[in-house]
Amino acid sequence: MVPSRARVSQRTTPLIEGNPVRNELLLGLPAQECDSIFADLTFVQLRTHDVLQETEEPIKYAYFVDSGMVSILSVMRDGKSVEVGLTGKEGCTGLQLAAGFKTSDTRALVQIAGTAFRVSGQSLMKVLRQCPILAKRIQQYGLLLAMQGSQVAACNRLHEVDERLARWLLMSQDRIGVDGGVVPLTHEFLAHMLGTRRSSVTVAAGLLAKSGLITYNRGHVKIVNRSLLEDAACECYDLIRKHTQMWKKESS
Repeated sequence: MVPSRARVSQRTTPLIEGNPVRNELLLGLPAQECDSIFADLTFVQLRTHDVLQETEEPIKYAYFVDSGMVSILSVMRDGKSVEVGLTGKEGCTGLQLAAGFKTSDTRALVQIAGTAFRVSGQSLMKVLRQCPILAKRIQQYGLLLAMQGSQVAACNRLHEVDERLARWLLMSQDRIGVDGGVVPLTHEFLAHMLGTRRSSVTVAAGLLAKSGLITYNRGHVKIVNRSLLEDAACECYDLIRKHTQMWKKESS
């Protein structure tokens, strides 16, 4: 029997605490697995700059992102960090738990506010033993995120800042599905995520804006012409998108 806090239907979007589930890892699970995982999930708000997990610290909670966007960061000893992955409603944080690890090797930071379904790390590890399909999806998503991280590392080393900026904006829009193509970001934030100087991002954004691909105003980047922005992005965006589409097809 499905717990009262979660309602599941094969014909409608499942609800948890009255909130529709949009996270793609949770959608389409067998009824038995829904019974197991939904009972332990709590709907929470994600605020910009919330730290969901910290490097070298125990993973207290995993978050199945429902809206908004979370950056996965590699953190150096001097405190500097660079983004190695992006997670939206297609994924979750705390992937290390699915492999039996209780400590994080990365920082998960909310970059665009949204919502998520939260579960304690201890509960998730227990539930995954009862939910083979969910466990497989999370493991596959972990491999996808690892691929994304290696591609982003190569991108940051080999490609120009304007190409990397175009790639990042497209990846962000793919995950948050922003109407009208507006992404709430500052140059300082983008420089931090791309591992470069703010002045370099300003120049890159200026090039894209001058070409009519984006506009930038008061901390908001608006994608004006997505098709041309895809042409301006480096090959990494297309590679990551193809791998993501392949993963979604095979995990459905």
